[in-house]
Amino acid sequence: MVEMEDPGAASPAGSVSESIEIRECTTVEELAGCVDLQRAVFALPEVEISPVRHFVVTMHAGGFTLGAFSGERLVGFVLSVPAFLDGSRAFYSHMAAVAHDFQGLGLGARLKWAQRKRSLAEGVHFIKWTFQPVQARNAFFNLEKLGAKVAQYKPDFYGTDYGSSPDLPAQLGLESDRLFAEWHLDDEKAEKLAAGGEFFDEREPAARIITTNDWARLVSETPLEARRLQNRVRDEFLDAFSRGLVCEGFERGAEPAYLLYDRS
Repeated sequence: MVEMEDPGAASPAGSVSESIEIRECTTVEELAGCVDLQRAVFALPEVEISPVRHFVVTMHAGGFTLGAFSGERLVGFVLSVPAFLDGSRAFYSHMAAVAHDFQGLGLGARLKWAQRKRSLAEGVHFIKWTFQPVQARNAFFNLEKLGAKVAQYKPDFYGTDYGSSPDLPAQLGLESDRLFAEWHLDDEKAEKLAAGGEFFDEREPAARIITTNDWARLVSETPLEARRLQNRVRDEFLDAFSRGLVCEGFERGAEPAYLLYDRS
């Protein structure tokens, strides 16, 4: 399953009401709330919903689920699955969600920074997850608000992408292409952003890959155009990565674009 990040606006943590508490979900009831939140937020068939047992097993296998609570109500969560990557402990950030009426408050950012703090406290310095390449909002959040990098593109990672549009006819279903976000928690960029600072990259990009600000509209109104955009972005990423480039930035605007650099 994809990291289904719906972070809301990536505003500073202080913009979220102090009454919202970030803490670990540890009871079956709290973890069941994560399942209910999946149903409310994501356009997925029931077979794609992660069950309570998945959350329970993850907790007892060394992972954790952080929840955002407004009083007793769970309004967001992020799930961290234990992993062993490149010979070191890591977490795979399998899923994140924010209730629709709490989006736009920076709550997604608070959850991710809490995930980073907890991971570092456990001696883990790397978190990985996936996101849709065509989603400009999530790309900016992952690359510029968190400081993640991207060096891997997986075409059709999960099969038909239900989350693209639940009403899309099967014959026009979009393939679930994904980029892998690689979050090195103690990189200079991540550390500056975690401290509330800014990071400026003075390098000239070796390549730009333009996406769209209107992905949802394309999928809904012109799915064939959406497919063409997806295929073009796929081809450009695969070519760039084959040439040894790495994506380390994203610029917003009328033509939002990924920024890729030479590894050196």
